[in-house]
Amino acid sequence: MRATSASVMRKTGKHAAHGGLGPERRQKLMERLRARKGPIAGGELARQFHVSRQCLVQDVAILRARGEEILSTPRGYRLPDAQPAAHRSIIACQHSAERTQEELNILVDHGVKVIDVVVEHPLYGELRGSLMIESRTDVTDFIRRWRKAGATLLSALTGGVHLHTIEASRPEMITQAKAELLERGILLK
Repeated sequence: MRATSASVMRKTGKHAAHGGLGPERRQKLMERLRARKGPIAGGELARQFHVSRQCLVQDVAILRARGEEILSTPRGYRLPDAQPAAHRSIIACQHSAERTQEELNILVDHGVKVIDVVVEHPLYGELRGSLMIESRTDVTDFIRRWRKAGATLLSALTGGVHLHTIEASRPEMITQAKAELLERGILLK
């Protein structure tokens, strides 16, 4: 029979999870996320709290269930920006996986931040992946991780059709990015 956290504490006087009791660890996790502007890799957080990656994933799930808005990006966990950009839009695109880098570079080159990718799945409905890509460095990192993982892009489920939530500080940035995507045959009209 598996020992519970409480029974391990009674027998050993130590916490079963090295990162402290779950509620205490989750409170510290939220403090770290609030103190950091950008994302923190899950592996880094797991090491800081001396817990497994799976334990950290469970902590994040519990915090989300309690109403904390924690974003999971390709570069790690983060909290949403306190002040979203004044201009947001949703765009519909279609392209092959090989054109993903081109699409993302067009957007960031126009000063547009790519918040997420969304596809409509016939069984599960809307599937959303957080991206938070805002520079060519972010694009390069995303493409590198995708290739290294050998993962399938969400758009592969829908013949390349997908949506992006995008934002920019000025509406003309979005307008110019959309015009270039349309010119290159990526934007759906």
